[in-house]
Amino acid sequence: MQLAETSLVAALRDGDEAAFTRLVKEYGAAMLRVARLYVGSRAVAEEVVQEAWLGVLNGIGAFEGRSSLKTWIFRILTNIAKTRGEREGRTVPFSALASDDEPSVDPERFLPDGHWASPPPSFGPEERLLGRETRAVVDEAIAGLPPSQALVITMRDVEGFTSEEARNALGISETNQRVLLHRARSKVRQALEDYLR
Repeated sequence: MQLAETSLVAALRDGDEAAFTRLVKEYGAAMLRVARLYVGSRAVAEEVVQEAWLGVLNGIGAFEGRSSLKTWIFRILTNIAKTRGEREGRTVPFSALASDDEPSVDPERFLPDGHWASPPPSFGPEERLLGRETRAVVDEAIAGLPPSQALVITMRDVEGFTSEEARNALGISETNQRVLLHRARSKVRQALEDYLR
């Protein structure tokens, strides 16, 4: 653990409210977005996040630092969210989704030699990508992804998790995470291409 994280863990173990408030401000919104991918409503996702925070507070004494604090917190969250989602009948196991055989990019976009027949367009000025409409297209594309792909792309590209943090929080292999992320990014990119045409 890094020195700052060690100090934060010690403060949490001592019941420091400011340390806990700092964590809630830093991770609360991301936790809600991730929980929302597992359960059917925002209200249930908020309950999942609250339950995860209780798990953090109750379990901080047993935190061993084998992973980062962030990864540990999100692992607690995803375990609770999976359980809650299964009770709601909404969750599909990662293993059931990772083995689909659909191509990430339409094969007709390639020449027989493997080069692009129609390369992806460049997206142009940064302002266009950062616009509200474009963000809505991305959000809608992510919402339409299979649950496992939506989780991985949300954690990696929206919340900024490293590959290792996302894998550990979700309990998936490096290969599975890479495949899910590639497929998700390809579909989101296709949605952006369709929108920008």
